Amino acid sequence: MKIESAVRALAVIIIAASIASCVAPDTRHQIVISARDQKLALLDRSNVMAIYPVSTSKYGLGDWLGSSCTPLGKLEIAKKIGDNVAPGAVFKDRRRTGEIVLPDSPGRDPIVTRILWLRGLEPQTANAFSRYIYIHGTPEERFIGTPASYGCIRMRSSDIINLYENVGVGAEVTIVDVPLAKAVPGLPSVHSAANSTLVNR
Repeated sequence: MKIESAVRALAVIIIAASIASCVAPDTRHQIVISARDQKLALLDRSNVMAIYPVSTSKYGLGDWLGSSCTPLGKLEIAKKIGDNVAPGAVFKDRRRTGEIVLPDSPGRDPIVTRILWLRGLEPQTANAFSRYIYIHGTPEERFIGTPASYGCIRMRSSDIINLYENVGVGAEVTIVDVPLAKAVPGLPSVHSAANSTLVNR
């Protein structure tokens, strides 16, 4: 009886894994990040859904191994980590520590809330996955809108939660060093650098 139960449980696990592996990649959404403007645009079938302020690397742009730079070029969301965790939940090595850190807590700079792990799609972004380049939440929200990271793209917790819920694995991410308006045709001309702008929601 125990063997039959174990076999059934294993079959359920295999079926669930097969279903998960068959989920189609997200080709509906695209993310465009302007290091020049320190802004991120979320697009749905080429229509701008939202614009968020972000922080890219304070060490500049590039993707060489051992650097703390933000890569430029095309990438994709390879993994999503942090389903339904509380805002400010701390991650170490992509695992929750159980700690919650409030925005702008003094002396604290962990990865929090959600992680979108990026994989490069071209030679100039080829090292991004092994360098652990993420779009993630940060408690250092006072620095959002200025280059302040160690290579990743940082967002406020409320913004990364919204972004995370809208995009899936496989969604394309493009990081550019030009103004966002130049990288995204038809971008609304008026938006705030300090606050998220939701468009056509």
